[in-house]
Amino acid sequence: MIILLGLGIEFSPAHDIYTGPLLVAMPALASLTMGPKGTLSAAAGALAVSLITTTLHQAWGGMLIYSNLLGLLVVSVASVITSKAVRTRRQSELAQVRRVAVAAQRVLLRPIPARLGPVRTASMYLAAEAGAQIGGDLYEAVQTRYGVRMIVGDVRGKGLPAVRLAAAVLGAFREAVHYEDDLVEVVNHCAAALHRERAEPGAVDQDEDEREDQAEDFVTALVAQVTDGFEVQVVNRGHPPPLLLHQGKVHALMPSSPLPPLGLDDFITCPPAKAESYPLAPGDRLLLHTDGVIEARNPDNDFFALPEAMEAVHTCTPPQFLEQLHRALIRHAGGHLADDAAMLLVDRLDEERSRQQAVGAATAS
Repeated sequence: MIILLGLGIEFSPAHDIYTGPLLVAMPALASLTMGPKGTLSAAAGALAVSLITTTLHQAWGGMLIYSNLLGLLVVSVASVITSKAVRTRRQSELAQVRRVAVAAQRVLLRPIPARLGPVRTASMYLAAEAGAQIGGDLYEAVQTRYGVRMIVGDVRGKGLPAVRLAAAVLGAFREAVHYEDDLVEVVNHCAAALHRERAEPGAVDQDEDEREDQAEDFVTALVAQVTDGFEVQVVNRGHPPPLLLHQGKVHALMPSSPLPPLGLDDFITCPPAKAESYPLAPGDRLLLHTDGVIEARNPDNDFFALPEAMEAVHTCTPPQFLEQLHRALIRHAGGHLADDAAMLLVDRLDEERSRQQAVGAATAS
């Protein structure tokens, strides 16, 4: 815009106005935001305008012109050096932030073991925000004396407040799964932890509207348990139902009595007496996911067809299965997700066959 302004003045009847100081300032302004290449481009543009207009008006020979060119050269060199220093500092700060995010992710979303009791597992987290590692989605899988217990959830909202609520729910889940034999009670502990966290005062710089909005936050959550029996028990609190891949076909495990998310317990008219059970045969695969997966849209505004994508994946290990789903999701969304997405895959093993393979391997060795 400054280059166009300078050209407009020079080619107008007001060309007697000296535009040299305006053009000399160009590289310095560009160095604030455009980086070294942008600064050089701005300097080249200012130099081109100076040379063209000086030649057009036959102004060569005056000391003012040469002073202007010398000033442009000095400012350009200083601006490029400054721009490089600023970019280096910003990259260093960004790298530090990413290291902190990775450390926070390892605490909040710990890696899921590849084998937990009678199941093989794999997990994947995809943050919608560029450069982010963690967000409002949560998942966990823990082996307990009651079986393998898992949770997948999605916090309403974004940013650090969502991470704070996700940490509260995950902390309550990791503690309750080891001493509560009833899966419903595990969910109740998560709901109580969310209620306590929302009651805590927020950041000191939050205004009243932000505090009220945070007090209305909720978490959709699904807690599942796989025991030695060939079944999976599920308590669903307003979360997308898990998908069961059985003999090449996908079935959604819909709850018989839908319940509201955690944090909206006032809307529960009749709390569930026990978890709902569904068959989970050897070879079946169970996918727990957040709505960021099924609500991803393509340029035509179509949702991602997760069941069809699962059926299209060939037989492979759980990590490879999730990787193929990840690629299909990114292709569908055009390379950018509008919301965070988390997936937790459970592969039910045949315990007898696994035991025979282990015995055979031990005998061979």
